[in-house]
Amino acid sequence: MSLETSEHALSETARVARDLIRIDTSNRGGGDAEPELPAAEYVAAYLRELGLEPEIYETDPGRASVIARVAGADASLPALVLHGHLDVVPADPANWSVDPFAGVIRDGMLWGRGAVDMKDMDAMILTAVAELLRGGERPRRDVILAFFADEENGGVYGAQHLVRHHPELFAGAETAISEVGGYSIDIAGTRAYLIQTGEKSLEWIRLRARGTAAHGSRVWHDNAVTRLAEAIAALGRHEWPVTLTDTTRDLVDAIAEILGEDPHQVSPEDLVLRLGKGGGFIQASLRSTSNPTVLQAGYKHNVIPDTAEALVDVRALPADQATILDQIRAIVGDDIELEQVHSDIGLEVPFAGELVDAMTASLKRADPEARVLPYLLSGGTDNKSLARLGITGYGFAPLRLPADLDFPGMFHGVDERVPLEALDFGHAVLADLLRTY
Repeated sequence: MSLETSEHALSETARVARDLIRIDTSNRGGGDAEPELPAAEYVAAYLRELGLEPEIYETDPGRASVIARVAGADASLPALVLHGHLDVVPADPANWSVDPFAGVIRDGMLWGRGAVDMKDMDAMILTAVAELLRGGERPRRDVILAFFADEENGGVYGAQHLVRHHPELFAGAETAISEVGGYSIDIAGTRAYLIQTGEKSLEWIRLRARGTAAHGSRVWHDNAVTRLAEAIAALGRHEWPVTLTDTTRDLVDAIAEILGEDPHQVSPEDLVLRLGKGGGFIQASLRSTSNPTVLQAGYKHNVIPDTAEALVDVRALPADQATILDQIRAIVGDDIELEQVHSDIGLEVPFAGELVDAMTASLKRADPEARVLPYLLSGGTDNKSLARLGITGYGFAPLRLPADLDFPGMFHGVDERVPLEALDFGHAVLADLLRTY
């Protein structure tokens, strides 16, 4: 399908998602990002056309979030926060088969950075709200729309800042819905939708080894690079134990039932890995992880440096957060300095209650044969920030996907893409949810 011939055939949801992808909001972390402001202005203009009064909040020049409130039919009900983020992780065009910021339509899919994480959901939120308001309807309860900056950097310039400095924006809200949940996976021919009911804690740490600088030709045993390399190898190879939470236990039991296996005879990890393309993503929810991601040392080939540093992405199960840094110190040794760069809480909420019932019902109205299961996200979302206000958050970006599409593998991956039909499915499910919850 060519760009030219597809233009008029695109749904509004696909057009909005494509437009947002074409606004480069790459976030390299640490305050280094293409500003979200152009995307925020696009979203705000869309919402104004619906008769809403969005506000743009800049926490740093260009680092912009959008907040708007939609009045519900029953003001006595607690409000729902429906939120997405406007930033994306960087993409190297040399690795992609399309321009990651061109919003290419090909093979019935929308391609580009953000097609999965999470400009697809941003578009679904906008057009679901538009469907109701243009038709003279209102959601059942007040809905607080939030499109945050800086989620890919832990929300420092986005959700964290607004929760800390403008908590009144979320007054009256008890529940929230955001990304990385609601999409379908294939389990031995059974289509199942995963609602995200928890997420790991976040610990971004820096490890630092110190030694003595010297000429590169010396026999030298006080080498910071060697010391750091040994520590990083030990940590990177460490196997954290499988530990089931309430969420992962329920998920593993459901997988075993669908596969016709006894969960007492087959290990949780083996059951999860039988999910194929979706298994690798869920596997990380069964244990804490600690992955080295950046190494920095030295400045010249023939100079032994006196320091060497590494960044490590640590994702602990919620119950492990209090002890995991002490465990890491024991693994890397006393001569390695450990610095916390960024920390955030883990979450786990019940797979029960009115919102869960409503999400499940909306999915089943759109796909009557579907199974709906809980899962724990190995990463994190802006629900962490909202939880500090007592708001219970779930991941629910509903997408009905082809069984052979490795959708989870495209989060932060190459050739990110989403089926056009899935975007329309998600739009319809979210609109139904706003009417009924």
